[in-house]
Amino acid sequence: MNDSIKVSKEDSLTSSGWNFDNSYTRLAKTFFVKQKPTPVKAPQIVLFNQALAISLGLKAETLLGDEACAIFSGNKLPLGAEPIAQAYAGHQFGHLNMLGDGRAVLLGEHITPEGNRYDIQLKGAGVTAYSRRGDGRAALGPMLREYIISEAIHALGIPTTRSLAVVSTGELVYREGALPGAILTRIAASHIRVGTFQFAVSNDDPELVKSLADYTLDRHFPNLVNDENKYLSLLNVVIDNQAKLIAQWMQVGFIHGVMNTDNMSICGESIDFGPCAFLDNYDPATVFSSIDQQGRYAFGNQPPIAQWNLTRFAETLLPLIHHDIEESIRIAETALKAFADKYQHNWLTGMRAKLGLLAEEPDDLELVEELLNSMKKYRMDYTNTFRDLTSNLTSGSISNSSLNMEEYSDRPDFVTWHHRWINKLSRQTESIEIAKTLMLKTNPVVIPRNHQVEAALSATETGDFTVVEKLLAVLSQPYIEDASNISYRSPSLPSAVPYKTFCGT
Repeated sequence: MNDSIKVSKEDSLTSSGWNFDNSYTRLAKTFFVKQKPTPVKAPQIVLFNQALAISLGLKAETLLGDEACAIFSGNKLPLGAEPIAQAYAGHQFGHLNMLGDGRAVLLGEHITPEGNRYDIQLKGAGVTAYSRRGDGRAALGPMLREYIISEAIHALGIPTTRSLAVVSTGELVYREGALPGAILTRIAASHIRVGTFQFAVSNDDPELVKSLADYTLDRHFPNLVNDENKYLSLLNVVIDNQAKLIAQWMQVGFIHGVMNTDNMSICGESIDFGPCAFLDNYDPATVFSSIDQQGRYAFGNQPPIAQWNLTRFAETLLPLIHHDIEESIRIAETALKAFADKYQHNWLTGMRAKLGLLAEEPDDLELVEELLNSMKKYRMDYTNTFRDLTSNLTSGSISNSSLNMEEYSDRPDFVTWHHRWINKLSRQTESIEIAKTLMLKTNPVVIPRNHQVEAALSATETGDFTVVEKLLAVLSQPYIEDASNISYRSPSLPSAVPYKTFCGT
């Protein structure tokens, strides 16, 4: 504990709007340690999410001065905060480890004026009881990356943790070399993970698991509390939410990069944006993460890995689902087997929308798979290909083509597929305009292109944050096509050196 940190006496509901009620600290002390952030030398706000602050009921105009800078850096605690570091475990690349917040401090749970509860976490806030050999700090680049990606994911309509602020610390952290330090303020529905349940089980105390399950139900799924078998209901709703989430990732070409069980949120949010990235050319074997040497978390592996993680979650609930362990295993296995169908349903529904298919037909899956096979064969850009299908797509041109097929004369498979798709659209009872509107809503114009993200991060090394700010502005409206985002639509130029992302720890 660091006693040099001050608690703000001025920060009340009538000033900044913080409203803390820290229910997690009422769980058994096994799940956390009290942990104040470590003060930093010279904090400075470099990014602040004013729109998010307003949506949280915070008074954004009071959160840009020295007081706010002190809070977002951890140098001062807002009134009502009860900072802790949370304990959890995690299967990291298949191997179970006891973990915890090694560089993050949860200030507490903020209640919005609408009654919604959100964790307020400082990432990079210093050494904790779970730091092991880490320094507890974070570098500026990875914190900016998380801010960019999490806000882009949010704008795409995908459940995610969000970023409220990034503060530079005025101190250096040491990774491959000396790097400027930073702290990210992360907002989450909660930080309860599959790994939190694995940690509870590791203590060999059934009451710990039960108390965590009950807390999770009360906090996130109160409509299930009175179910006949509420723990089975908990398993099923987590499976449902992950089937939806992973399908959404796949539909926009997002690669999480490190789907360990400690990086799977129970409430169904995307969380922990380390070596993540987006596809350019479509290839399900794509891996960007430098630490994923075997391709465990490749783009196409994300659905089965999600099911694997959910199986680990189910294992923690077995004593709660049924008193007979064999019967409990049978029940859980049935629930887990349904994941594949649930995922497939969500994914295919989304892919139909991306292609303007307004009715379900038996050959829809075949049509989607043929397109993806062509995209892989001809190394076609994932995002641009789907968006380009809307080009010139009108009732007057539907009988011919929505694209200039002469440009694709060297791609006969794609040309054949395109004619088949056009014929399918022409048979629909709904107008082409309705199909096109659906496609425009589900196929983004811009995503966080890897080279654009890197360019933005590189600019900050010289103190220029305008590139990041412009990128964030473009990514906040991913489905709008206008002159302001033309330069953000192109994939990176071919390179002899494959693009790699790094974890940042």
